Amino acid sequence: MDATTVLAAINGNIATVGYGLAAIGPAIGVGVVVGKTIESVARQPELQGRLTTLMYIGIAFTEALAFIGIATYFIFTGTN
Repeated sequence: MDATTVLAAINGNIATVGYGLAAIGPAIGVGVVVGKTIESVARQPELQGRLTTLMYIGIAFTEALAFIGIATYFIFTGTN
């Protein structure tokens, strides 16, 4: 195997690993948002409706990061 073949094989795998690493951040973010919402509802149950709405908005913004990560995956693995 020459260096070009090895580099091409590594390049395809690095993009996949890159998206996997990019998905870790939003996963941790969603976990923190949901955990803090549960903690807040436990402290003040009367705010459950408002906190749940805010939680879903926070999850949506956090998951947008995952969509940006998958978009960059497809941009960098596109054929020329």
